[in-house]
Amino acid sequence: MVLTLPKTPSFRLEGKRALVVGASSGIGLGAAVALAEAGADVVLAARSLDRLEAAVAAIRTAGLSAEALALDVADAAATEEVVASSGPFDILVNSAGMARHGPAVETAHADFDAVVGVNIRGAYFLTRAVARGLIAAGRPGSLINISSQMAHVGGVDRAVYSATKHAVEGFTKSMAIEWGKQGIRVNTICPTFVRTPMTEPTFANPERVKWILEKIKLGRVAEVADIMGAVTFLASDASAMITGTSLRVDGGWTAG
Repeated sequence: MVLTLPKTPSFRLEGKRALVVGASSGIGLGAAVALAEAGADVVLAARSLDRLEAAVAAIRTAGLSAEALALDVADAAATEEVVASSGPFDILVNSAGMARHGPAVETAHADFDAVVGVNIRGAYFLTRAVARGLIAAGRPGSLINISSQMAHVGGVDRAVYSATKHAVEGFTKSMAIEWGKQGIRVNTICPTFVRTPMTEPTFANPERVKWILEKIKLGRVAEVADIMGAVTFLASDASAMITGTSLRVDGGWTAG
């Protein structure tokens, strides 16, 4: 008898268009590079066009496909217009995010509204806009929001940030249920603390660094490269049966 072996689904993304938001630095830039390396045509989006164009130039110099798109997810109406005119996109990675940390008893209304405006409202309507384009085109897709381990736990001075990321997990599950029949998968990636420009103030605080290293079971903080493989996996056919869930890249933080 000749045994027919199963075949691993492809991690390659040739023929796919990807939109990566918050792509001018940090996790977003890493995600854009990862998708481009896997063969996708990647559109990098962020508020700062100058930094985006520098990122696009570097990716193109590496022989990969990239273009820049100015986009501010805090303006939901404008975001929907831009996505509708530029899409459809087979893949979304939303890495746009904001944090204004501080004690809960001192949270300013303006800070609360700003963080909610980007992390919940912006993420929600961006995800919906990309899904609308796919549904109209009758195409499947993979939509990924960069969430956080703080979507599953709490943290000192992080009440607002944690609340927004818990919300992202909630709408991700609901959207996954609604759009599953159209072949649209919706998931999150939940990193631990990653060394990026956004986290520099945290890593400048020795007490915070001590707390972080005590929580991460692998004994080190994450680098952008640690997130890149997870992005490629969720974007590709290798994760074709995964939707409505979170991939925790947290070094074991939330395990116990």
